[in-house]
Amino acid sequence: MFQKDIAEKLLVDYEDVFADIVNVLLFKGERVIEPIELSETGLMSHYKADTSKLHEQERDMAKYWNKGNVRIAICGMENQTKVDNNMPVRVIGYDGAAYRSQILKEQGDLYPVVTIVLYYGNDRWDKKHSLFDCVKVPENLKPYVNDYKINVFELAYLEDETVDMFTSDFKHVVQYLTQMRKYNEYVPSPDKIIHVDELMKLFSVFTEDNRYLDLLKLEGGVDNMCPVLERAEQKGKNAGKIEGKVIAYSECGLSVDEIAVRVDKTEQEVVEILKNTE
Repeated sequence: MFQKDIAEKLLVDYEDVFADIVNVLLFKGERVIEPIELSETGLMSHYKADTSKLHEQERDMAKYWNKGNVRIAICGMENQTKVDNNMPVRVIGYDGAAYRSQILKEQGDLYPVVTIVLYYGNDRWDKKHSLFDCVKVPENLKPYVNDYKINVFELAYLEDETVDMFTSDFKHVVQYLTQMRKYNEYVPSPDKIIHVDELMKLFSVFTEDNRYLDLLKLEGGVDNMCPVLERAEQKGKNAGKIEGKVIAYSECGLSVDEIAVRVDKTEQEVVEILKNTE
């Protein structure tokens, strides 16, 4: 779990990936935030418990969004592999600390704090979306207790149209999660990878397969996920999966003779498969 958390942070921390996630999940793919408009913010905040003892709490990710010299907002992200029933309470703490920090700095008007929960699991996050989901509030108190809703995005359940909106390396992540949930198999796209090291490490801990790390050692390096198909070529020889593998290899730029060797078919058979799928 710790290794997954670290790997997720390494990739999402890049401004281009961070901005891409916000633009797709909050702004429906519109390029509202540019990577250059993001800057680092402190992840650590402090609070006193009932014992008056000072405690620390740390966000997974947080960045300032600036337009010129004007600060627009703080955008925070929390990575979750499992459903956390206390997430609304945690987010209240993070957001409250960010607002408190603004007050203490006395830098003019306050700006909003937005937190996104990136959920990587397969089980549905169908509960605990707000404070009222976590706390039993008597009906006669509800008018006086403020509810607090959180923004949870179930990455494995994103629609294909949403997945296609991503333009950063995070697209490979959501493609993997959605395909594995629906088909229990991953066929990567030929889209170029920018942050190769971080993406391969993330896939390695996701799949518990160190062969993703071996791709980093390939002569000439790796610039897309297509070499990953080599891991599944034996599966691809199973009946009913040949056509999908032929198409995937073709999209990754392999020649007909190379595809034929990988799927154990003749070149003519490969040509016929490709012709029938046009």
